[in-house]
Amino acid sequence: MIKKNILLAGAVMAALAFSASSASAQENCPRGDLDQRYCDRDGDLIADTPTDPSQQLDPDTLIFAYTPVEDPAVYKEAWSDFLEYLEEKTGKSVVFFPVQSNAAQIEAMRSGRLHIAGFNTGSNPLAVNCAGFHPFTIMASKDGNFGYEMEILTYPGSGIEKVEDIKGKQLAFTSPTSNSGFKAPSAILKADFGMIAERDFEPVFSGKHDNSILGVANKDYPAASIANSVLSRMIQRDVLKPEQVISIYKSQTFPTTGFGVVYNLKPELQEKIRDAFFSFEWDGSSLQKEFEKSNEGQFLEMTYKEFWEVIRKIDTANGVSYACE
Repeated sequence: MIKKNILLAGAVMAALAFSASSASAQENCPRGDLDQRYCDRDGDLIADTPTDPSQQLDPDTLIFAYTPVEDPAVYKEAWSDFLEYLEEKTGKSVVFFPVQSNAAQIEAMRSGRLHIAGFNTGSNPLAVNCAGFHPFTIMASKDGNFGYEMEILTYPGSGIEKVEDIKGKQLAFTSPTSNSGFKAPSAILKADFGMIAERDFEPVFSGKHDNSILGVANKDYPAASIANSVLSRMIQRDVLKPEQVISIYKSQTFPTTGFGVVYNLKPELQEKIRDAFFSFEWDGSSLQKEFEKSNEGQFLEMTYKEFWEVIRKIDTANGVSYACE
């Protein structure tokens, strides 16, 4: 009996010790909404860069991807001058990776195949929490203004004159991870108009903003929610005429695409990449040629904790979880 009690006491002590060590480990690695592979000791809501050099990445070739809002071929050319400058600043080869979906972009970074990226507004929280994304800049106009609005479009003669007229009809979204293409309109339609997908209208997904915009212009969709920055650039490129679509709703201003790096790049390399963004000369560049169409002309420094607060609130309203699969 004494031996049994000693063994039982030992088991209890071991369990307590394990519990204490687990609690200690959690205190040493707070993470909030971050995936369990990351820590956030400084409370900035993004994953800490590993302090152990053996856990830091220093690849010979850096992979860059821009959010798939439109045909990736359009943006490969638009980013060409910047990526060439990035090669000069880092001393490394840089490759443009033409991702086809937000989910593929997040998975590429999570698996270590993507080092530098621009994630769209709605994907930023998922990229931060599931892929260790470190966003630090967004595009802004030369006078420092930034952002875009979600608009709901229809076409002339659709029979839709106001948001409520979408009831019983089809509404095109882009993808579930898009802010203006799904998250924001879902929250706004429910809160302000009492309208819920499946019950009040038929939701469909086009995949990208240009698909949704052209779908409305060509009368394939009676209505669609889109980012007006994409609409502006498409009109500037003569992809469609302004009179082909009508806006029936315009939201508050949201932050645009967030640019940054994966959390475990070597700190010195991260600094070189940051410097490339903030020292790049826009005037006369391929980047200016494309993005001046939406009145953007510089990279503005920002923090995920501050700039994406409104997006995290929209996610909360929609019951979005940042759990990583």
